[in-house]
Amino acid sequence: MRLYEQPLANFQVISDTHVTANPGHEYNRNFDRALKDIRTNASGSSGIMHVGDITDHGFTEEYGELNRIIEGNRENLPEIRFTLGNHDVAFGNWSSRLGNYTAHTGMQGAYHDHWIDGYHYIFLGSEKGLERFCHLTEQQLDWLDMKLGEKASAHKPVFVFLHQPLMDTVAGSLQSQKWYGVKQDRELKFILSKYPQAILFTGHTHWPLEAHRTMYDGRGITATIFNAASVAYLWSDEDVYLPGSQGFYVEIYADKVMIRGRDFASGSWVDAAQFQIDYK
Repeated sequence: MRLYEQPLANFQVISDTHVTANPGHEYNRNFDRALKDIRTNASGSSGIMHVGDITDHGFTEEYGELNRIIEGNRENLPEIRFTLGNHDVAFGNWSSRLGNYTAHTGMQGAYHDHWIDGYHYIFLGSEKGLERFCHLTEQQLDWLDMKLGEKASAHKPVFVFLHQPLMDTVAGSLQSQKWYGVKQDRELKFILSKYPQAILFTGHTHWPLEAHRTMYDGRGITATIFNAASVAYLWSDEDVYLPGSQGFYVEIYADKVMIRGRDFASGSWVDAAQFQIDYK
């Protein structure tokens, strides 16, 4: 990449903020710190893409705290678009929890898409309130297939967001680790195999960006998949809690996408999580 080359667009990816009703909680402070980092370093951003588990329980009070933190960082803050996570809908009636999500985030429903600065962003979400897994209806899968197949998306990267990872893809999603979570795993993998230009970001596992398999290489035959770690706290291969707060800065160029891991706790780049995906 030449020194003077500037990205055509850029955006940020965060996941698993787990905001609570307690303003002083560590998770809330970590979310506030991540937004401050993005405000400082994301000039010209197309937006912040949140990969789910926005709140810890889907309570109205937690969304109130979420929006208080956002409003406190409003100046220079890119618009945030949200994915539905299991913590947002699993602890109560699904319809009621979905209503909380749409009312407080402004998202249209469990799944939605946006064209921003010439690029397509597609958000998927569970249509049942399952404890860990997501349930993607046939209607949603057909919708995804249609959206990925749009002519305008054929020759440029398309960005897809789903809270739960597909089995045996990114860090934490191995069958033995038990943090995969798509009921329609086979069906979704089949759709993605038709669109190798897609880049899928998932959360849920909390595995740090330094972990093995942060990126799952589709090798030109399926989507490239990234584990987006977590803003609230991290988890390890040893099944141990780790304090920490991480996410991605993404830069789009004419022939490549650069994905850069960011440690929000230290305000530094994660050297082990710097990726380049080339496009012809």
